[in-house]
Amino acid sequence: MDYSLAALKLLCVQLKDASETPSQNALTLGGILFQRAWLQGILVSNDGEGRLLLDDGTGVIELCLSADFRLRHWDLGVYVMVIGGYFVRPGETPMVKVHKMVDLSAYPDREAMWYLEVMEAYKLFYQPLIEEFL
Repeated sequence: MDYSLAALKLLCVQLKDASETPSQNALTLGGILFQRAWLQGILVSNDGEGRLLLDDGTGVIELCLSADFRLRHWDLGVYVMVIGGYFVRPGETPMVKVHKMVDLSAYPDREAMWYLEVMEAYKLFYQPLIEEFL
């Protein structure tokens, strides 16, 4: 994992446009290289074996938990922040291998603020790079 590449603040729907770049061991979204995605959403499924589904209102993504995060009990319906390596899996639900996961349920305004954070990141950082790439 190349930690010099930023974790992009994204919505699940935006990840559908990501494509693999095998020569650089990364993905690209409109010309922006990345390996990690930063998402927030509600846990809607937990198989009990470290695989959860996160719904952010624009789509669903599978979360693959490392041993550290499997030790914690993750209730359905909690609002979480997740950062991790993003993996495209043709014909399957996209997946994030979780590096960091925080329960934000105690902060009810976080969900509304998240959409604003993603829009701000897009307008300030991603859109200028995408326009330059095109």
